[in-house]
Amino acid sequence: MSLAPAAPPVTRRGTALLVLALVAVALNLRGPIVAITPVLDTVGADLAIGAATAGLVTGLPVLCFALATPLASLLLARAGLERGVLIALGALLVGTLVRSAGGLEAVVVGTIVIGIAITVGNVAVPVVVGRDVDPRRAGLVLGGYTAALNVGSMITLSFTVPLTAALGWRAALAVWGGLAVVAAGVWWLGTRGSARRAAAAGPPDEGTDGGPVWWRRPVVWALTIGFGGQAFSYYGVTTWLPLLLHDELGMDPAAAGVSASVFQVAAVAGAFGVPVLLRLFPGPLPALLAVCACWAALPLGLLLAPALWPVWCALGGVAQGGGFTVVFAMVVRAARGPAEARRMSALVQGGGYLVAATGPAVVGAVHEATATWTAPLLVVLGAVAVLTVAGSAAARAS
Repeated sequence: MSLAPAAPPVTRRGTALLVLALVAVALNLRGPIVAITPVLDTVGADLAIGAATAGLVTGLPVLCFALATPLASLLLARAGLERGVLIALGALLVGTLVRSAGGLEAVVVGTIVIGIAITVGNVAVPVVVGRDVDPRRAGLVLGGYTAALNVGSMITLSFTVPLTAALGWRAALAVWGGLAVVAAGVWWLGTRGSARRAAAAGPPDEGTDGGPVWWRRPVVWALTIGFGGQAFSYYGVTTWLPLLLHDELGMDPAAAGVSASVFQVAAVAGAFGVPVLLRLFPGPLPALLAVCACWAALPLGLLLAPALWPVWCALGGVAQGGGFTVVFAMVVRAARGPAEARRMSALVQGGGYLVAATGPAVVGAVHEATATWTAPLLVVLGAVAVLTVAGSAAARAS
């Protein structure tokens, strides 16, 4: 009887390269979306489009996150994780260049391609972490990945305006395609060992172990609902926080926009803080509850003591960075094999981002209907409650 060849062990150098590859990919998974936002007025004036159309362009990627997850899961199943992400990075480069190459049609088509490409990366990364990273370090790696998402956003937000002033908006947006090229090279180097180990291990384990079909497991749906609450809160707050600070505290629009960046920057602390909690406690419930408490502080604080907005925005930022990390740490824990991890990641993100796509519209509609910010903040608080209840159920089951 012949034995299957043993998979090559994961060396320390191999793990470091893999983590570097994950960070390089993460820098591309939010930056291309937000790069256009600080120059929307310039783009709109050049293309002769109104604010509503410009807003649609910025919302398209979130819809792609929701609607393109089945396609992303299928690509990863057929091509494999390593090649699938390389294909996605190539598509991201193409979408970035197309978006800068023509009129409104090119902007829309390029943005859709960008959204689909990023969806593939969104689905793949938790699966790679669950497959190739020591479970004791998975939370920390996911935290680094989450932090890199926010760093990528901050880089593009910081430099797109000066690049536009020097080169024009088309060249300024096209420049960010260089990050995809760099990430593709780092990803290829960092995952060569992963590809060999996957090949040596044979066909991927479907991970059922005689248990229920993966989509019938309550933990899968609890995670999907919980991530919906997390993502709804994030996109609802991100869209309207500058206007809220302007209306409630009298900040001028520029200052309100800069002030709201506290919410984004603080996410890095949450991304690295949650893994510490995951190491200190035997299960993910304490980390989940800490995230939910920080999330709740944002709407409650702005309602009860708006003058302390830096504190509430910082706590909310910690929560949004930590929330992503803890949810996908639970996906990694709950999955019974790589194939199930891929499917769970796709469902959790597809369902969650479908809910998230409604966040800006719902919060904005409630504000318009009530002419105050009290009811919109209560809506956000309700979404946090959904995250708390569903996430707690998932934490107990994972």
